[in-house]
Amino acid sequence: MRFRLTPRETSFYDMFAASADNIVTGSKLLMELLGADASARGEIAERMRAAEHAGDDATHAIFHQLNSSFITPFDREDIYSLASSLDDIMDFMEEAVDLVVLYNIEELPKGVEQQIEVLARAAELTAEAMPNLRTMDNLTEYWIEVNRLENQADQIHRKLLAHLFNGKYDAIEVLKLKQIVDVLEEAADAFEHVANTVETIAVKES
Repeated sequence: MRFRLTPRETSFYDMFAASADNIVTGSKLLMELLGADASARGEIAERMRAAEHAGDDATHAIFHQLNSSFITPFDREDIYSLASSLDDIMDFMEEAVDLVVLYNIEELPKGVEQQIEVLARAAELTAEAMPNLRTMDNLTEYWIEVNRLENQADQIHRKLLAHLFNGKYDAIEVLKLKQIVDVLEEAADAFEHVANTVETIAVKES
């Protein structure tokens, strides 16, 4: 690691860790949605909305700290990118839950549970990785595994699209379900953006 003569602001690390922990909360709510009947989904959506607001607050706190700090732990553009990508994950997960409720989806297509399982695993890995930004240790396996998970998410997404267009669903239902699975795919992409940003930071700091 490159030796520095100047002190570095450490609160960023805690804020990134808190943001990632909140994403784990969101992923658990997605898992809960899978097993819930239609009458319980509204309450889950409310809790997801609260988690998304907490994520927004965490992101704004990072931006405020960034704008008021003379010394930062790594490049400002990387801090901004990492915070924004973490925020995107929560936004996509909240949007997916909201769409399920708004569209009154009775039954999600088979394969959505696999999408959500991938997101839950990526959330766990991301939460485990954020504290390691302090030392830049043990991060390589994290971004490799998240990239692998994103590739897996791509395959699941393609299979889901093929299933939706196999003639079983009417046109309106296809549009609704496709929007939901597309948003979940965007969440997987956002996890990859976080991992790629962490890799960029680690390379710069090495």
